[in-house]
Amino acid sequence: MTDLEDGPGDSTGHSDDSAPRCLVTGATGYIGGRLVPALLDAGYRVRALARTPQKLRDYPWADRVEVVRGDVTDADSLAEAMRGVDVAYYLVHALGTGSTFEETDRRAARTFGEQARAAGVRRIVYLGGLTPAGVPEKDLSPHLRSRAEVGHLLLASKVPTAVLRAAIVIGSGSASFEMLRYLTERLPLMVTPSWVRTRIQPVAVRDVIRYLVGCAALPAGVNRAFDIGGPDVMTYRDMMQRYAAVAGLRPRVILPVPVLTPTLSSRWVGLVTPVPSSIARPLTESLRHEVVCREHDIKEYVPDPPEGTIGFDRALRLALQRIQEARVDTRWSNAAVPGAPSDPLPTDPDWAGGSLYRDEREVAVPVGPEALWRVIEGIGGENGWYSFPLAWAVRGWLDRLVGGVGLRRGRRDAQHLRVGDSLDFWRVEEIVPGELLRLRAEMRVPGLAWLELSVRRDERGRTVYGQRALFHPRGLFGHAYWWSVWPFHSVVFGGMARNIAEAAAAEEKRRGPVADRGREPVTDSGTDN
Repeated sequence: MTDLEDGPGDSTGHSDDSAPRCLVTGATGYIGGRLVPALLDAGYRVRALARTPQKLRDYPWADRVEVVRGDVTDADSLAEAMRGVDVAYYLVHALGTGSTFEETDRRAARTFGEQARAAGVRRIVYLGGLTPAGVPEKDLSPHLRSRAEVGHLLLASKVPTAVLRAAIVIGSGSASFEMLRYLTERLPLMVTPSWVRTRIQPVAVRDVIRYLVGCAALPAGVNRAFDIGGPDVMTYRDMMQRYAAVAGLRPRVILPVPVLTPTLSSRWVGLVTPVPSSIARPLTESLRHEVVCREHDIKEYVPDPPEGTIGFDRALRLALQRIQEARVDTRWSNAAVPGAPSDPLPTDPDWAGGSLYRDEREVAVPVGPEALWRVIEGIGGENGWYSFPLAWAVRGWLDRLVGGVGLRRGRRDAQHLRVGDSLDFWRVEEIVPGELLRLRAEMRVPGLAWLELSVRRDERGRTVYGQRALFHPRGLFGHAYWWSVWPFHSVVFGGMARNIAEAAAAEEKRRGPVADRGREPVTDSGTDN
């Protein structure tokens, strides 16, 4: 990885069999997905641990790493994953998995340390949160308290450990950046919580990745925490005003008030930004106390570049440039939503039965498969869902009101998708270029839901658009939910099929025809059951 924002870009990009092997947990996440190519570029061998290895299939570096299935709470899978590993990166947390997430984090950290020691791993590297000076850990937010405890447990594992403690990470696609961006862009005048006056020391994602890579080569005797931050210390209010200036917006009118509780703050952030309240709450709770680095000892082992660490304004410019160029490698939403279904598609051989509702439609389209596929792969985000926009918007708002992700996560890339991408309130579960896009629902529903969009040729050589919505209800409420929305299917799903067919025709007209395609009138057949 050699771009300005996200990686060191100062090595060969190749590793040999004698190079140290790094195990990266959380490789599907925001930091992990950027660390892997940076380690490869620095000459390390990489093994990526994932609960669902399929999610890593379409990453550009996937064929350069070893991918293993496992979970940090499963000792057996960790033991296998750590065999022959020199450096193990701990980049996961259980936040959002329920009220017992602190216990889950505690158990996972202990298991990770024990298995690393048993496997002879020579170093653990952990990215945690910067904690405020003078505040007892018991008074911290559950999020920061748990991350601090994980650091203590790894440092006590008897494997040399480097704990990097960062406040707000600024980079294209990070949750902190997206929260800052949307609050500033959407609200020229805002009534804000009192934490906008809190001093913070943000750090650019490029510097975070540089520190993480550098820690792989720390001397064996180093077993400690390091504070990492950029050169600027400012309030969140200053950050919003600086963002407005860099983005070419007018100065914002910001009115802090003391009455917004953490719950209200997270709801406010969840309504205004794509970041759901379940993620916004730990972010906002972490801002209640001043989070400023107390030392910069890391530079003794991982020297700063000649020009110094990246300042806040430059980090913003780099992030905005990546967004404008549609080159966002990873996003905060890359990691699956806690509690989201990971069950197989009901039509898979592993499906064990149960009620299953379907809405299936096909449309013969007078265009080539290429034009139709471009429309399918470009669905969602700014392009929308090709039917009844108000209904989709209302569904997204309702989802956010009950703590779901809503419809505003958008897309990582405007034209291309890969397995594991978030797509509004869906997740890409499978993609076969030119043939199939399967999405798994991550909105709050009483059951499991999928949406499949496909392209095929029929026996007459015509291009056929296929659409399947599948719903496996959970309990009586799940059945009631399906039948309550069933009357809207002909409008939403029927309109979606017709409009995608029309969009494909317009796409082909814009780009010009390609030879060898059927030319039949558009026809629609749909079934609900």
